[in-house]
Amino acid sequence: MFRVGGLVRTAVLQLPGPRCSGGTLRRSRVLTCAPLPAARTASGDAPAAAGDAAAGGWYGSLADSALVHLCEHFLVSAQQVSGLPWWLSIMAATLTVRTVITLPLAAYQLVVISKVETLQVEISDLAKRLRYEVSVRAKERGWTEKQSRFQFQKNLRRLVSQLYVRDNCHPFKASLLVWVQLPLWVSLSLALRNLSADPSDLRAELAVSGAMWFTNLTVPDSTWILPVCLGLTNLLIVEVFSLQRVGASRLQRLVLNGIRGFSVLMIPIAAAVPSSMALYWFCSSLVGFGHNLLLRSPRIHRALRLRTQRSDTPYRDLLSAFKSKYWS
Repeated sequence: MFRVGGLVRTAVLQLPGPRCSGGTLRRSRVLTCAPLPAARTASGDAPAAAGDAAAGGWYGSLADSALVHLCEHFLVSAQQVSGLPWWLSIMAATLTVRTVITLPLAAYQLVVISKVETLQVEISDLAKRLRYEVSVRAKERGWTEKQSRFQFQKNLRRLVSQLYVRDNCHPFKASLLVWVQLPLWVSLSLALRNLSADPSDLRAELAVSGAMWFTNLTVPDSTWILPVCLGLTNLLIVEVFSLQRVGASRLQRLVLNGIRGFSVLMIPIAAAVPSSMALYWFCSSLVGFGHNLLLRSPRIHRALRLRTQRSDTPYRDLLSAFKSKYWS
């Protein structure tokens, strides 16, 4: 019999032979979702051909989906209830969504990762005992090295899965944040795109509800200030995340470099979309960075009852690591 985490389990090995011990915002028309062209007609309207070209296909279906219309309704309602100008309303809505929806999921992700990290010691000890039992059974049954390795891996996966169930911390749960945040980000982006291209009074309101250098939220930011700020914020988030990785593998380094490249690529993309979208992307990244720093707080760790040991001076450690990597 193996005693795994206080649970007595019989028949740990399932081996051949004798058993051994062990509200949507619906419109009567289809919203035009085409990119806003640089050149406009004398009346100020986008050419109809561009709208017709982009209205069909998968992009048109996605932009006219129920979730996107729901996000439109949320944005319009938030602006009308608050009475704020559109640029400030977009920032407030972004902060609200990221705090109410994604921040709790990020905290839950932290709890799951902490439990998985705590289990690594128990899994390592379990693997050693399992390897010994497999070697004993291999001699009894005359297994080849390949058969022994197969039995070891199969039973180890089963036992590790049982540990994850016991502690309610399957690693897939740590990816829940991505599965919620990504569709939400896309839907809100398309909602702002639809509102910026909507041929109604709402578009006219967005055109005069900007601030500072981006006074017109329906056209791209010609100064590139918002896109550059977005790219720098994303790169900062990536670099702060990379400081947590000690002894990263080659695959992890490739993924990290790919994310860096995507962060740079987002700059020209943000410069080609309406300023309302670029503003939302920048605010979303900024709020996400703030939440990342908040979740490093020792008080938050104690409130979440994390099992792994965390630093009592996370911000000082982060600053020291940043200086050591880029200024030493």
